[in-house]
Amino acid sequence: MTHPDVIVVGGGIGGLGAAYALTRRGLRVRLLERAAEFGEVGAGIQLAPNCTRILDDYGLLAEARSLGVVPDSMVMRDAVDGTELTRLDLRDLEKRYGHPYLVIHRSDLHGLLLRACRRAGVDLITDARVISYGNTADGARVTLADGETHEAGVVIAADGLHSVARALLVDDEPVSSAYVAYRGTVPAELPRVAAVDLGEVAVYVGPRCHFVHYGLRGGELLNQVAVFESPKALAGRDDWGTPDELDAAFAATCDFVRDGLPFMWRDKWWRMFDRDPVMTWVHGRIALLGDSAHPPLQYIAQGAVMAIEDGWVLGEHVARHRAADGTVDWDAALAAYEAVRPEHCRRVLTTSRAWGELWHLDGVPREQRNALLRARDTYDYSFVDWLYGPTALTPDQEPPMFTPVPLDAAVAEGSAA
Repeated sequence: MTHPDVIVVGGGIGGLGAAYALTRRGLRVRLLERAAEFGEVGAGIQLAPNCTRILDDYGLLAEARSLGVVPDSMVMRDAVDGTELTRLDLRDLEKRYGHPYLVIHRSDLHGLLLRACRRAGVDLITDARVISYGNTADGARVTLADGETHEAGVVIAADGLHSVARALLVDDEPVSSAYVAYRGTVPAELPRVAAVDLGEVAVYVGPRCHFVHYGLRGGELLNQVAVFESPKALAGRDDWGTPDELDAAFAATCDFVRDGLPFMWRDKWWRMFDRDPVMTWVHGRIALLGDSAHPPLQYIAQGAVMAIEDGWVLGEHVARHRAADGTVDWDAALAAYEAVRPEHCRRVLTTSRAWGELWHLDGVPREQRNALLRARDTYDYSFVDWLYGPTALTPDQEPPMFTPVPLDAAVAEGSAA
């Protein structure tokens, strides 16, 4: 491939998804990955119906289901006393939205998309670290660390949280939440797994901490995630999020949560950053996609989902703005992409921040939250309809947001009515 139609920078889930979305529209796509080989770090990932709907459109859902788990329910519990607060019936949710809620190992999803790109003929190049972007007379150019340049009609920058391309559009930095995540997987044969219902996605919410678990790989593994606010981060120290802080953060939680901590990987942890939303994603023929545009906190499990949606929406608009001779009106396609995706992702980023605050309440606000969640009907979808329905292609298709419920609408548990 001497001169591709599209260059995608970044071989993560977002970049591979975009490369596949554009290749299936008949474009020649070159993907540049900075690492020596393709791979994905982490453990489990949750894919809501707004993502599995796209995987189905790509013809990849059956393979994804075979690699993951379709759970029966999502349950929220109090991390201090272990009691149930609320739940979603995920089988009923699948009927409502037409597609399943799926949990899968991050590396399995990445591998699925990588195989799809290889079958489709994407030009996959590793050891290609992009250090600069620029527009040309008829497209865009990237320059690699070794001085090599690549040109195409358009460049899609899926280069992550620390995006080089983002600096073309906004002068900002990642925002630290002062929270850190520990992850770990437990083989099914260990006693820890016998105490867990692998048919549920469970989150235990507590003061300045939470704990998540769900099954992976057909129930062969239990995925666990422990997240907490780091006192060292709040104090401005550089050495924050260390294992001693992990144990201290969960000292007051219930036995089930504390019993899961020894199974967390202690040699690596993930500091949690996002960025403030930006509404401009396109600079000439250079467009942001995925975490380069909208890195979120993970509280509503939409980070990778948004990236996959970005690629699908871009592919749909390419199809709408492609002439009979195969040429694409990139200005129109990128304008249509930018008209719809930034507002949706702004909603997700701001909701993720608010949801994280809600999870980590203490004192009377915690009691008020618990009372509100316990009063919620299992089959009330008013808080997720805006998120799990079909991905909007135009601004008028973006559904209305939910109506927030103030904490003081509930009577705190244990207080006078």
